Amino acid sequence: MFHWEKFLAQHRDLIIDEWQKRLQKEVSDHYAKRSQKELRATTGKACDAFSLALAKDDYAPINVFINEITQIRLDAGFPLADVQKAFELFRQIVIPLLIKESPPDLLCENIEAINKGLAYTIHRFSNHFQTMHETYLKEYAKRLEKDVAKRTAELKDSEQQYRSLVEEISDGYLALHKENIAFVNPAFCKMHDVEPGEILQKSFLEFVADENKANITRTVINGAEPEAFEYLRRKKDGSCLPTEINFKPSWFKGQEYHLCIVRDITKRVQMEKKSRELERMAYIGKLTTSLSHEIRNPLSSVKMNLQILGKNNSFKGNDKKRLDISEREIQRLEGILKELLDFAKPVALQSAKTDINQIIFSCVELLEVKIKKQHIHCEIRVDEDLPLVMADKGKVEQLVINLLLNALESVDESGKIIVVTTKRDLEDGSFVVIRVQDDGKGLSKQLAAQIFEPFYTTKTTGTGLGLANVKRIVAAHRGRVEVVTLKTPGTAFEVFLPMVENNG
Repeated sequence: MFHWEKFLAQHRDLIIDEWQKRLQKEVSDHYAKRSQKELRATTGKACDAFSLALAKDDYAPINVFINEITQIRLDAGFPLADVQKAFELFRQIVIPLLIKESPPDLLCENIEAINKGLAYTIHRFSNHFQTMHETYLKEYAKRLEKDVAKRTAELKDSEQQYRSLVEEISDGYLALHKENIAFVNPAFCKMHDVEPGEILQKSFLEFVADENKANITRTVINGAEPEAFEYLRRKKDGSCLPTEINFKPSWFKGQEYHLCIVRDITKRVQMEKKSRELERMAYIGKLTTSLSHEIRNPLSSVKMNLQILGKNNSFKGNDKKRLDISEREIQRLEGILKELLDFAKPVALQSAKTDINQIIFSCVELLEVKIKKQHIHCEIRVDEDLPLVMADKGKVEQLVINLLLNALESVDESGKIIVVTTKRDLEDGSFVVIRVQDDGKGLSKQLAAQIFEPFYTTKTTGTGLGLANVKRIVAAHRGRVEVVTLKTPGTAFEVFLPMVENNG
């Protein structure tokens, strides 16, 4: 059993302390300027409200807190995104505690409960914030209309102020007459890399990805019940990015229009994806470690007994052959278990100044028998002036071997593998580059996008962890790995490792 109320009560002070500290350090200048006393009071209320929602499914305190904090943050001029980030910190603080203390069979359920409560809170807060903001704008417009007859000059000044407000906000703002754009602010133009003259009177659908046009048409153009939703906006270069749109039917220039606020949510989507991936990897790591230890002991016993039986001279012919096959399969299973355990453990580096060229030669030499057996031609081209890098030699050897094995499995017999080392100066620093290229069948764009995902494989055997471990090792060295689709048949993987001067 797992008791939310007991869990959150036990960690209440820790959560509030960490929440308050991270609000001042990680979110924005707005939060950094607030007093510790105020932030501790608001995080305490929020923590207690979340506790009741999670423990008793009682969202009334959350609703009360949202009403209070919305007015406070609006009065202080906080952007909506800042408060959304502040709520998001609760998940980032609580999930690591859950991973440590939640029963494994309830971990996914408990994480989902956190996600559900936080999604409810952020969605309700965003709507409430937007509604209050819109109410403010409507009331402001009404006041202007009442004064128009008597104060024409003042009205013009106020209209100018209103236009400045719309043009200076960071979110895109536009007015739609049916599907045509009648007004846009600079933020909307910037989000789509276009000039105002390129947008006005054009169809809004030109700036929406094909898969989302039907939803936009149904809701905005055909006058369905308005609702906020996400879609992919199309930029001038054809690329598409995640976006959120909120709209309301209104009047503009004496006609019925839709007034829309468009918000770039790329960072939020990336953050949510990263959060889900971390949760998934934590669960997989826990499960993998447990299963691997349970399997390894009986597997070792089977292997030992097979080795003993193999020494018995009474086994001959097919019986001897079957024993050898069984022993090889046991060794293959041990290799799979080792991959699983390596993946489950955090990458701990023992860094020292390392000669990458030396590692390349030793790894190719280690696989020389396998290379010759497949009649593969392996060509090595190293930069003799390659500088040292600060790296864990064993881990780099592991990633190079994984890339070589991947290449060996990709090429046909008598194929070709080229291993290259070089150095490159890029915008984000200077790097030593390891390139492993083969002349195999190559990868489609879809496969190239998924090739580094854990447990993803197109092979009939294997765990799909080789390239995932390569990515983890490179990331631990503060580098990156990229897959290059070649014009000619084949694929190349490039590993970028920071040089010593960039690596501290």
